[in-house]
Amino acid sequence: MKPFFQKDTDDHRRELLDRARHIALTALRQYDLAWERIKFVGLSDTITYKIETNSGEAFLLRIHSDRMSMEEIRSELEFLQSLEELVNLTVPAGVKSRQGSHVLEVETEAGYRRPYVTMMRWVDGEHASGRITDSQAYQMGLLMGRLHDAAADFVPSSEFVRPVWGEDSFRDDMAKLEQYYACFLSSEGWGLYQAAAGKVLSEISMMEPNLHHYGLIHADLHSGNIVFKHDRPFPIDFGRCGYGYFLYDMAGAMLELHPKLRRKFIQGYESVRGLESGYVRDLECFFVMFMIENYCHHAPDPRETSGLLHEQPFAQAYIRAYLNETSFLFDVIEPVTVGEPVRVEEGN
Repeated sequence: MKPFFQKDTDDHRRELLDRARHIALTALRQYDLAWERIKFVGLSDTITYKIETNSGEAFLLRIHSDRMSMEEIRSELEFLQSLEELVNLTVPAGVKSRQGSHVLEVETEAGYRRPYVTMMRWVDGEHASGRITDSQAYQMGLLMGRLHDAAADFVPSSEFVRPVWGEDSFRDDMAKLEQYYACFLSSEGWGLYQAAAGKVLSEISMMEPNLHHYGLIHADLHSGNIVFKHDRPFPIDFGRCGYGYFLYDMAGAMLELHPKLRRKFIQGYESVRGLESGYVRDLECFFVMFMIENYCHHAPDPRETSGLLHEQPFAQAYIRAYLNETSFLFDVIEPVTVGEPVRVEEGN
């Protein structure tokens, strides 16, 4: 059977979206929703649609890739239900079908695997427009602190399973990047990435997880996965949630922030949860790890190559500072001159 998600070329992406719309319309028949409009939202590890109803209520329909099993998807929804019920956090909680299922397996064209489909409540709000403000950065940190507090109290069911973001996943990402780095890195640049990865793995191996700084994390809480309503932030897209260090989660959220805003983020976080002394060193380790993981994710897509090339003077400046034991988290870093990539694919 061919995988439902085939998006390696423009033609495959168009064919995938044609199949996906049929799947979405088929799945909608299994929910008690008086829907009147379906809007395409995006294509990444899931294909998402906003479902608008005649009552004004909205929902998010997701078609999942093979990256997550049914058990992992169910576990994500279990965690979201816990956040909503136990700590009164507004999150995209799951919606059951008429048959009482949170996860559907929907028939598609012959020869393709049947994808999993879920329905979730839409979280109202707007993404931060323009530059993130001091107040928004503080609120983002406060939100993450609340999520980590809730995760520390969460008691999963015996069937609960989610990914682990740590040494093994990072090794897998580096193995993947080795196939694609030549499109945006010189030989010297790749050597720096390998050295940084080795240092990251060495430092993580010396950390000892405990309930105060390790547990369930969002793992992708950047500004694109936060919406604001009346100046309050709300988290969305928990598709990558799993087990990891809380500082790793923080690093992923802080990648896009100006150094001054990183301080505001930490102030917001510490208004909820205290950080251990010496946390900056570990946070910078996870900062570099998360940054490299992002490139591992985007490198296979030739449409992303120009953006990867544009970011390298800054990315490699962070990596060099990290390798040189120079703290960088709260300082504006100067870009460095980088060599040409080993090769550039046609069409980039």
